[in-house]
Amino acid sequence: MSDKPSWTERLFGGFRKTSEKLTSNLTEVVGTAKLDDATLDDVEDALILSDLGPSAAARIREKLRDKRFGLEISEQELKEAVAEEIAAILRPVAKPLEITAFPRPQVLLVIGVNGSGKTTTIAKLAHLFQEDDYAVMLAAGDTFRAAAIGQLQTWADRIDVPIVRGAEGGDPASIVFDAVKKATDIGTDVLIVDTAGRLQNKRELMDELAKIRKVLGRLNPEAPHDVVLVLDATNGQNALAQIDVFKEVAGVTGIVMTKLDGTARGGVLVQAAEQYGLPIHAIGVGEKIDDLRPFDPDLVARVIAGVA
Repeated sequence: MSDKPSWTERLFGGFRKTSEKLTSNLTEVVGTAKLDDATLDDVEDALILSDLGPSAAARIREKLRDKRFGLEISEQELKEAVAEEIAAILRPVAKPLEITAFPRPQVLLVIGVNGSGKTTTIAKLAHLFQEDDYAVMLAAGDTFRAAAIGQLQTWADRIDVPIVRGAEGGDPASIVFDAVKKATDIGTDVLIVDTAGRLQNKRELMDELAKIRKVLGRLNPEAPHDVVLVLDATNGQNALAQIDVFKEVAGVTGIVMTKLDGTARGGVLVQAAEQYGLPIHAIGVGEKIDDLRPFDPDLVARVIAGVA
């Protein structure tokens, strides 16, 4: 038997800080026998303190009020009720990445600030697709950092997928062009493109992505099929600010949240769902290749509320 922790156990580890904060706050709340206004105020405060954000907290409070006001409620029942309302926020945005493009390949542009775990996430996504028997290719479109090209090459070697790369400082659009041609020629299912993560100059980044899109459009009018934003959960509110910027700059179609490592503010996942409604494709809880999995809203809600 394997001693390796299950995905649920790893999720518990990843959301530990959020879960402990929320459950301890909820434990303090249930001093009264009935769910009255004062208790609901305390529940709302507990949710905000756990990084779920004021909007989600207010929504959960109102749902609890509608369903349970004036009724006696135990600590366990309160946690279950909170888990259900968190799940109701998360379910509409839980959308796995599906490979449906015809003709192939399906092109995923992966974007995110440097340091968000973007390159590692690309490898993990590739591994997920491999598990479903899809043929995957990588394109090293972040040509501004030699380290990014080298890191992607290392991952490509490790998971045994082809990679198209150029020299540091090369033209990302021409690399993407070569990659799409090659992927089309050999019948690759999925092409995952790494892109530059510089937000210091939004205009440059916007121009570069526009150029990549133009090149893609010449080869396949449907591409890119997905523009996936990688967010680092440890950034908390800054991660949410990045959604605003990248939505404007890159036309984000979905999110992968990484670094839910127990120190992170996992509640921002709920805030992102409530505030933006963008699909959340997958979440990552560590550095290993299989530490990224499709987003399961019910499991995550129960983990956050401490009832999984």
